Amino acid sequence: MGFADQRFNVNLSILFTELPLLERPAAAAAAGFTAVELWWPWVDSPVPERSRLDALKRAIEDAGVRLTGLNFYAGQLPGPDRGALSVPGEESERFRANIDVTADFAASLGCTALNALYGNRVEGVDPAEQDALALENLALAARAADRIGAILLIEALNKPESPLYPLVSAPAAVEVVDKVNEATGLGNARFLMDLYHLSMNGEDLPAVIERFAAATGHVQIADNPGRGAPGTGSLPLEDLLDQLNKAGYDGWVGLEYKPGDRPSAEAFGWLSR
Repeated sequence: MGFADQRFNVNLSILFTELPLLERPAAAAAAGFTAVELWWPWVDSPVPERSRLDALKRAIEDAGVRLTGLNFYAGQLPGPDRGALSVPGEESERFRANIDVTADFAASLGCTALNALYGNRVEGVDPAEQDALALENLALAARAADRIGAILLIEALNKPESPLYPLVSAPAAVEVVDKVNEATGLGNARFLMDLYHLSMNGEDLPAVIERFAAATGHVQIADNPGRGAPGTGSLPLEDLLDQLNKAGYDGWVGLEYKPGDRPSAEAFGWLSR
């Protein structure tokens, strides 16, 4: 096994961002990829105009790539926000307004994995209140995902970069996955295992894979330190992905790293090695 045996998709919200959104799917295809994933592309709007949705759909279809992952509305990302679903008030309402928009757009492109970022802790709000709101909204999202035959992903981020985000370990994220599945009875909530974020938290990655591979619905990678391409840091990503394969994970691996100072098209040399 090795990198050549993996199914990689490219995250168009962190790679090819030197191009306008609608040009990125074709650029990914030109770089040799058959699948892409996206954070919610319109940080200004959880319910964008139909023309914007249609234009992105056409760009993905015309490029001949498959959309394999999409985030629900998550506030200003990149930026200060880390999701909206646990934030009381307007942000939570924006998340709810976005649920069916995201699910329907994903369904129109055959996308079967939807990622719901939990959201930051809010000063002056009881964490238990935020967690109750989160479970309510995640259950709604899980039902919408189930309606289109998709899974709901719940992700752990890293504390140094996201100090207000409460899910900063694999066990914390999987605990929420279990609560959502218990609440809905659907069993379609899964763990998004981002090896970069988990490494930034100092977790024992082989142990995480051994314990949680069966609960994992998607994997994302970047090297550490630096969040660059594999080989720019010290993570043994090839070995870790081999372990995931042997543990039964056969899904997509999302490339969610920064290209550095070069054009994104030049950030994939490690694949040929």
